Amino acid sequence: MTELFKLTSSVVPVLVFLIALIYFDCFKLVSFKEILFSLFLGSIIALLCLMLNNWLVDQFFGSRTMYIRYGSPVIEETMKGLYILFLVARRRVGFLVDAAIFGCAIGTGFAAIENIYYIFSLSDTNPFLWVLRGFGTAVMHGSTTAILAIIFKNLVERYGEEKLKYFIPSLVLAVAMHSVFNHFFLNPFLSTILQLIIFPFLFFIVFNSSEKKIRSWLELNLDTDITILEYIKNGTISDTKIGAYLQLLKNNFSGLVVADMLCYLRLHLELGTRAKGILLLRESGFRVKVDSGIKESIGELKFLKKSIGKTGVLALSPLLSSSVHDFWQTHLLEKG
Repeated sequence: MTELFKLTSSVVPVLVFLIALIYFDCFKLVSFKEILFSLFLGSIIALLCLMLNNWLVDQFFGSRTMYIRYGSPVIEETMKGLYILFLVARRRVGFLVDAAIFGCAIGTGFAAIENIYYIFSLSDTNPFLWVLRGFGTAVMHGSTTAILAIIFKNLVERYGEEKLKYFIPSLVLAVAMHSVFNHFFLNPFLSTILQLIIFPFLFFIVFNSSEKKIRSWLELNLDTDITILEYIKNGTISDTKIGAYLQLLKNNFSGLVVADMLCYLRLHLELGTRAKGILLLRESGFRVKVDSGIKESIGELKFLKKSIGKTGVLALSPLLSSSVHDFWQTHLLEKG
């Protein structure tokens, strides 16, 4: 019963925290499979860090206390953050709320394994210790990685490019937060209470801001995409400024390439409207499955992209929405 209490009090709080983030996400853009994989990956990272931490203490640090304050925050936040770097670089994260959920899931998997390890390696039966590990240390792991993901994603959205230089300040902030927590400047109970007030409030602000941004993006781009599609399908695109621009492209590209460009533009817009339609349905509580026809269209889009080449895609860029959200919407359709 003592072991059960340790496990429950040290692992359940951060799991509840993650479930709350998922519940309050109206659009449900992170799939259950992605959450499970993030939890699993966080668990693997925790096992690696436990082995690496012990080795680093023995080799380079004379004091475990010094390592806990300055060494482990760097190692642990870097290893957790690398998966966030991969996700954002591969455009697998659409909005800030997605970044928060991915980060919290990785941190939750990490915290669960770390606390399970300490349950079997520490003989302390003081219930207060395990409650603090659950509501304090475990929630800290989920929150610092979530904040790293939020800051990194926000910088990428602001500057429109997935660069390593935007990951570094995000990582530094996560490491600093982790290090401050490990210094125990405040009474552990007070520190835990402050954490449980500050982090949920911060995530509430992020979720609110993210949902407004999603709706703004949907309203702004959906109407434009539908209008251009109607011009293409009605054969009146040549009477528009877009048609005039395509005519100019004939001076630099062959007629076949320009025809492929028009097909690429049409498919890009069609897939974009489908993705935005799925988001609107999900916000209303409907679960939508992507049919095989859409995946075939994605394959055709990729073929056309290779056909017209990088120069052709660059020439079309003034006609295409090119925000990080528009690139991500293809991934939304691919994963279903």
